[in-house]
Amino acid sequence: MSGSESPKPPQSPCIRVCVLDDARRHCTGCARTVDEIARWWTMRDDEKRAVLAQLPQRRRGL
Repeated sequence: MSGSESPKPPQSPCIRVCVLDDARRHCTGCARTVDEIARWWTMRDDEKRAVLAQLPQRRRGL
């Protein structure tokens, strides 16, 4: 990658299985919170990467 190219924005982790786990308040498909889902398209890339980094641990808890 050259110095003028920027990394691609993080992709949404949505897998179209949108079911909310009431106890943990996460989607059982993507493991994001309702707030994260609602804000995804307005989040900065660094915020999206921070959410994506948390998802594997959340999935283990679901």
